[in-house]
Amino acid sequence: MAKVIAIANQKGGVGKTTTSVNLAASLAATKRSVLLVDMDPQGNATMGSGIDKATLELSSFDVLMGQKGVEEVLLRSEGCDFDLLPSNSDLTGAEIGLLEELAREVRLRKALESVKDNYEFIFIDCPPSLNMLTVNALVAADAVLIPMQCEYFALVGLTALLETIEKIRKFLNPRLKVEGLLRTMFDPRNNLANQVSAQLLQHFGDKVYRTIIPRNVRLAEAPSHGLPILKYDKSSRGALAYLALAGELLNREGQTA
Repeated sequence: MAKVIAIANQKGGVGKTTTSVNLAASLAATKRSVLLVDMDPQGNATMGSGIDKATLELSSFDVLMGQKGVEEVLLRSEGCDFDLLPSNSDLTGAEIGLLEELAREVRLRKALESVKDNYEFIFIDCPPSLNMLTVNALVAADAVLIPMQCEYFALVGLTALLETIEKIRKFLNPRLKVEGLLRTMFDPRNNLANQVSAQLLQHFGDKVYRTIIPRNVRLAEAPSHGLPILKYDKSSRGALAYLALAGELLNREGQTA
């Protein structure tokens, strides 16, 4: 049965979608079966996986509203070698639509139950806010991976996210845990970045991944081609970093990288 990992941070621009697509693709490259769920109405994970969100007839909106099953909406990302539950701006309507629905927090969890046996990993790319879509992702997940930049405001946002995770654990999903904190867009020449990185290690210890995702031009270019960095430039620092992250995640799971 799949391990479900939500990739979340209510602060935008920290590398959630980049991490979702590239970690999923890196694990797929190790012959793991992977599903990526796009829960962001911006649909960036969908576009980054090589799927044109403008041409979608069905999306994660239809799944959340109970109109379609996951199997009916899934697409195969040939460029990334994983399955995708795509998203587009229709998903914005789920925010309002779910307000009147019963058991609205568990919609995604219930929907994923039908496909969990088909995958080893399911990643959920969350929107950059702590809304009902993010709550659905956290309730469906076994663990949360938190990408964050090493800057002051990121630490402030992390506190709010950890409080939300604790509330979800207490009231809706007692098995939820923090999988790890991932330092992204890291520039070792920046003194503040090094200071914040040291603080993270001091406070969270082994929860902080040893792998650090560097600032990398090729990594930033890859989404515009609808490809993961592994397919766009496999020798780039960004590609090597996400492969290392995949290996670290597998090691934590007790699997051979």
